[in-house]
Amino acid sequence: MADQTQQADVVIDRGKWEWSELYKKEDWWAIWLGFAILLAGLAIFLPRPPADMHEKLASAEAIMAHEAAQAPFNTIEWYTANDAKSGLRARNEPYAKTIGNWLQRPGRWSTNPMESLYLSEEAAAERRAKAEPAYKEAQEATKMALATAREAQDAAAAAEFQNEELNEQADTAIREWRQAREKERGSLRAQATVQAYNKIPYLIGIGIMIMLFFSIGTKFMGISPIRFMQGFWFIFLLAVVAEIIGNQTTMRAYGFGSLIWAILGGMLISNTIGIPRFLMSALQTEYFIKTGLVLLGAEILFGKILAIGQAGIFVAWVVTPTVLILTYIFGQRVLKMESKTLNITVSADMCVCGVSAAIATAAACRAKKEELTIAVGMSMLFTAIMMIALPTFIVAVGMHPVLGGAWIGGTIDSTGAVVAAGAFLGEVGMFVAATVKMIQNIMIGMIAFGVAVYWCARVDCAPGQQVSKMEIWYRFPKFVLGFIAASIVFSSLLAYMGSVGDVMIDQGVLRGFSRLCRDWFFILAFASIGLSSNFREMAHHFKGGKPVILYVCGQSLNLLLTLVMAYIMFFLVFPGVTEKLMF
Repeated sequence: MADQTQQADVVIDRGKWEWSELYKKEDWWAIWLGFAILLAGLAIFLPRPPADMHEKLASAEAIMAHEAAQAPFNTIEWYTANDAKSGLRARNEPYAKTIGNWLQRPGRWSTNPMESLYLSEEAAAERRAKAEPAYKEAQEATKMALATAREAQDAAAAAEFQNEELNEQADTAIREWRQAREKERGSLRAQATVQAYNKIPYLIGIGIMIMLFFSIGTKFMGISPIRFMQGFWFIFLLAVVAEIIGNQTTMRAYGFGSLIWAILGGMLISNTIGIPRFLMSALQTEYFIKTGLVLLGAEILFGKILAIGQAGIFVAWVVTPTVLILTYIFGQRVLKMESKTLNITVSADMCVCGVSAAIATAAACRAKKEELTIAVGMSMLFTAIMMIALPTFIVAVGMHPVLGGAWIGGTIDSTGAVVAAGAFLGEVGMFVAATVKMIQNIMIGMIAFGVAVYWCARVDCAPGQQVSKMEIWYRFPKFVLGFIAASIVFSSLLAYMGSVGDVMIDQGVLRGFSRLCRDWFFILAFASIGLSSNFREMAHHFKGGKPVILYVCGQSLNLLLTLVMAYIMFFLVFPGVTEKLMF
């Protein structure tokens, strides 16, 4: 009994709060740096709106409201006004484009990798010449589709929109026009209007800025800023190489993006020549990614969640914890996995949102670095497979785009991969997929807190031992607080500012600044994960293939439950949501 009391006292002493944690721990530095970027973005963008923004927004909204009252479908005039409204983007302003140039990453290329960094005037002209015929053909197709849509709409209007058959024909023709327009304004337009560039000076500049930015906290965390800077350049160079490889058009099309190559490149180095000593102080995986996750929180906007409503919430918030718990139990009782921390980290990685959830869960249960690497590596591999296989299957069987989008959003791990996969289903499918994934991303904080509580109360504590509230606080990954705070603050800002917020916050601060920073932080984190990975240390975790079996079985359950729940919610319980999304 005395021993148990002594152990409990250790827990209480270890959980004592010290104010010095606010400037000594990487979780808090991730919050401070993340909010520094967000505040800087607000200071840069908010005072510099596009010219006549309020007048243009008011005009577009008036037209959209008038057209919505006239016809039972979105008319050509409605879409034209909506295009004018959505075309107002703070990130398109000259000062924002300058910022974008400095934060840009290597571009896409097909046969010559140097084109991701440098494109001469001659090469740009050659690209434009090659793309021009297809682009002009797409423009003509858009004009013809618009003419057909106009004719169908006029016929419906002549019947005062009382003829359902004419209304349906007009709606179909207008949708075909929108599809032709999206094709015209996609990659064809980008290639037909490409200009010469030299990204090398900007990459050097952003490398210096990120290095100095993160070195601010290293001194307070007990890391030598000089040694951090010495090793940072190697990690940054590896990240740039991974970006170049991942932006090859074929690689990108099949889902093998830069993050995968950052991990593989780092693993290749660490498991062959080994990690040079000068790199050790710069391998700050969690410092990089936690700062990026705070920025991600600002992109989780409640307004977009409300657009999907209760149906999306049920899909994301009921299936996710159910699959997490069942997968963890399966790993312990059926697979008999020795490491509980690996079990829960893989489970969270697979059913919530991949890397972000894995980082938060690993911090809450104190998983080993190699266990986190295993979870992240499997997530990236299966994400690359699913982002191609799942939409291909959905299209092949003719699944409804709302159902297919919800299925993709609830099962594919990476947010970027969800958007890419959802795009195969059209605008509606992509919107539903991205929104369901955003709703699911909110679970990061809840899952981390739940794991911290469970690990303190049931896993790490001896029988009969009491767990103090401070111990739970001690285990809880503090950066999640920054994630939640950023989500609340920016959701509130957008709700207060309305359409102006879409222009200045969503299409300015977030997409024109913080997201660009976040992408850099993530690729640096993945390069660090690869460099920190050692196959020998990870080998015993793969004994019997248990992590892979766990991931495959858990994802299979996730696919089944998400599909069933999405069908029930969107088509049986809340069918009005589906009708609203389609029309």
